[in-house]
Amino acid sequence: MRLRHLLIFFGVSAAVLSAEVSLPKVLSSHMVVQRDLPVHVWGKAAPGQSVTVAFRGESRTVDADALGHWNAYLRPGAAGGPFSMTVMPGPAREQTAAQAAMTLDDIMVGDVWVASGQSNMEFPLSRASTAAQDLPNSANPQIRLLMIRKRSADYAMWDADTDGWTPSNPETAKDFSAVAWYFARDIAGRQHVTIGLIDATWGGTVGESWVRLTALGEDAALAPIFVSRGKMTDDAADADAEQADEKRQQEEAKAAGKPAPQFPWHPPLNSWGPGLLWNGMIAPLAPLPIRGVLWYQGESNSALARVHSYDRVMRTLIEDWRRQWGIGDFPFLYVQISNFKSTPREDWAELREQQVRTLAMRNTAMAVTIDIGNPDDVHPTDKLDVGLRLARAARALTYGENIEYSGPMFRQATTEAGSIRVWFDHAKGLSAKGGVVTGFEVAGRDGKYMPATAKVEGASVVASSPDVPAPVSVRYGWANSPECLLFNSEGLPASPFTSER
Repeated sequence: MRLRHLLIFFGVSAAVLSAEVSLPKVLSSHMVVQRDLPVHVWGKAAPGQSVTVAFRGESRTVDADALGHWNAYLRPGAAGGPFSMTVMPGPAREQTAAQAAMTLDDIMVGDVWVASGQSNMEFPLSRASTAAQDLPNSANPQIRLLMIRKRSADYAMWDADTDGWTPSNPETAKDFSAVAWYFARDIAGRQHVTIGLIDATWGGTVGESWVRLTALGEDAALAPIFVSRGKMTDDAADADAEQADEKRQQEEAKAAGKPAPQFPWHPPLNSWGPGLLWNGMIAPLAPLPIRGVLWYQGESNSALARVHSYDRVMRTLIEDWRRQWGIGDFPFLYVQISNFKSTPREDWAELREQQVRTLAMRNTAMAVTIDIGNPDDVHPTDKLDVGLRLARAARALTYGENIEYSGPMFRQATTEAGSIRVWFDHAKGLSAKGGVVTGFEVAGRDGKYMPATAKVEGASVVASSPDVPAPVSVRYGWANSPECLLFNSEGLPASPFTSER
């Protein structure tokens, strides 16, 4: 065993000693450097080799450590550009020929946002309902794009699988996150800075796959996640055989001219494991200073066995991402899942409530989309409004604009004679579209909810039901695909809620 370890050690050491100075692929020409934060440049070289980085008239020389890793930090600066960055290798002990300097061109200093989550964040601009108008006009020098390819890994990757940064244009934007692109267009136009977007998404994935394994393991309340993973791996052999049989049945039906049989969806092992997507897609980004994160995920956590732990998963994710980036409590702006009929095996109402609870964390905001979903399609095509609602949150929380950024949010419920009054925050100009308030239910001490008649009174709603003479609790939009018509004066929808917390 010791001999094997020594051979591995010397093999790795020899490889590092002969290695040229290299940069991770997330550092490339056309990139965006985060303004007002130290500029971090990192890479690999031979152990002890010196590397000089020059950027905006400043240079810094550092030495690679015993494993060949080096890190250089340069002074922060204001937005601007374009700039060039030069990385000059110094002499290495076993270097036989001088390595040429590396130059990265067309670097802008602005704001970098990471867009992550599952399919509704992954949803490309080319498929958005507004694509015909906006994709041909997507060439925008103020938007730079970095697409991270899907990759799961058992341990944290040093570099991401990507082709590097590129300016936005019809070719590069067509497969990029539509939500993120619309967010960037709005912010860049208002702030007059270049926005760098990083698309690190994977459709159909659960939240815990995006969280570092150690962070999940530190919370005993999240133990069921590991039990669920264990069951998936225990059943893997049977699942493979089952899917092979399903494929055979579908092929036989097709050959016989019969309708193809339908089978349950099988979660993929490679993207559902705790920590796997953090390791493969997010860990390589953490050394890069950013302005904040855009997040759209949750649909895959709506299953009855997972839904009640979602707030805990998201708090762990947000806390640990901030810890790993090490640049403070950066803005974490996320989308509440919209309306979809789904199945009784999923509880989208509870998932939305879990997302509301996550707002207790500092420097977070939630874009409510209950009014712009598609009951029959889990992938609604209106991504423009989603991006603009996230941009509103950024404008208020991050960029200091004095604007309303949230729809009405439940504050408290107070009982009155035979009715219950609901008070909201963000409720200026509270009204119901079409004048009819729908979606409210009330319950007495027996906990049985009944449909309620409701009316708007100022910044509150009064709800009552003849079947519940003494209501003690109230909820709104409590269904997978409810009809929700309550808005504030900015046209932002009220979030579904329950007063039972």
